[in-house]
Amino acid sequence: MRRRMVIGLGNPSCGDDGAGRACVAALAGRLPAEVELIESDGEPAALLALLARAREAWLIDACRSGAQAGTVRRFDVTGHPLPALAVPHSTHGLGLNEALELARALGMLPERCLVYAIEGCSYRTGASLSQPVRAAIAVVAERIVRASAR
Repeated sequence: MRRRMVIGLGNPSCGDDGAGRACVAALAGRLPAEVELIESDGEPAALLALLARAREAWLIDACRSGAQAGTVRRFDVTGHPLPALAVPHSTHGLGLNEALELARALGMLPERCLVYAIEGCSYRTGASLSQPVRAAIAVVAERIVRASAR
């Protein structure tokens, strides 16, 4: 059975790169029971396996595009590729853009697939989340709570 999933990507040991996983933690206990919460380091094969099991997926990741820290962008990648500059920061090897397009080419992309990109400012090893990213996580979590109720 294909599921609804929220997949938080990133490395919580590298400052704002942990935004996606922190957002998943903020959603614990706030979503309908059929929505699965998943924290992922973004390893491509594991991400493809998750996407193949999903009928609807919300992915959250940090980005570094030059926008103000804490800026949130939402992309519906169901029918269109993620813009090339949307999530250029990747500690995951193969980037999110490439993983999504590989899933599309293999017929593994969910029926509905949304990406929330949170602009970070600090990616140092050992750093904690910046205040603008913490605020953005609350915004994204609230948007997903509302969307999942539909």
